[in-house]
Amino acid sequence: MSGYIQVITGNGKGKTTMALGECLQVAAQGLKVHIVQFQKGSSYMGELFSLQRIPTLTITQFGFGCPQSAMIRSGLAHCVSCGDCFRRNRDRQNPWPGQGFAFACTLLQDEQANLVVLDEISHIINAGFISVEQVLTALAKRRPSLSVILTGRRMPEQLIAISDRAVECCAVKHPLADGIAPSRRGIEY
Repeated sequence: MSGYIQVITGNGKGKTTMALGECLQVAAQGLKVHIVQFQKGSSYMGELFSLQRIPTLTITQFGFGCPQSAMIRSGLAHCVSCGDCFRRNRDRQNPWPGQGFAFACTLLQDEQANLVVLDEISHIINAGFISVEQVLTALAKRRPSLSVILTGRRMPEQLIAISDRAVECCAVKHPLADGIAPSRRGIEY
């Protein structure tokens, strides 16, 4: 069976969530799933807690996390959208994007893997940490039966063009955009 390439992009929320839904479908069949998250390193994200309970699914983060993550995880603090984690991940001296991409390239050759998710891959491409050509080459060299999901805003057109399926998430209405509510534990994180 031939693997597929799926792109989940757009300016709306839900890209990672949609990819996680696909991961759950694959893992529920006892198949092996690897998720590589770029520009993410927060240990308080709800998805990390739930995914740890699925033995055939692994998630590895390559990014700086929130300095308040322990407090947020315990419920004693809330994410205030300070942006510190985003600023640190965009720093040109950040070693995580290159290390994460090298790790992802090994997963694309993993004989046991059925699905690999490259979460927020477009961010490290658009920030110039890696090139779209490097990603195209890695995808072309992947094991043919391996499926791959690429997520992130502003996905390069070259990656959309080679995908078997592309989805664009767009917000029609969201309480955060309207200033109605702060981010909520268990919902936004």
